[in-house]
Amino acid sequence: MDGSATLYDDDIVAWAEAQAGSLRALARQPGLSNALDWENVAEEIESVGRSQVTGVESKLAKMFVHLMKLVSDPDALPQRGWRAEVTAFQRSMIRQHTPSMSRQIDLDQVWRHARDAARQDLADFGAVLHPGLGPACPFAWRELLSPEFDVDTALLRVAETCNKSE
Repeated sequence: MDGSATLYDDDIVAWAEAQAGSLRALARQPGLSNALDWENVAEEIESVGRSQVTGVESKLAKMFVHLMKLVSDPDALPQRGWRAEVTAFQRSMIRQHTPSMSRQIDLDQVWRHARDAARQDLADFGAVLHPGLGPACPFAWRELLSPEFDVDTALLRVAETCNKSE
């Protein structure tokens, strides 16, 4: 039990997966009371982990959307707010991220979804997404999770990828 208490504190996603697996294994044992709905209890525990992953994915997507809008329309009136939100979402993501999430979240997929959202956001205001924004995320997890993450450096990285694909 000591290990699962530590795992709970260190990586709620991995803890939820382990606990759900243990419950399912326990449910397969003969003679066990079926007064408890084992499968749904396991499912509910797993959903705790999934909701944490979804929260981090959401913050990543919002960071990416704002970075893309900044590169695409750097003179837009809300650009100061976008910059502040990139920093706020990144800091919040660091607090929520656990090691197992890096294996579960596809950065390229989050980037592509963010690109579609940024395209729509910009179109709503008569602006266009930079045509060089490709489908691959230009960041590695270590960069996104770094306490030294800097919006200006991130913007340079995004702009560099735009220039390479032109």
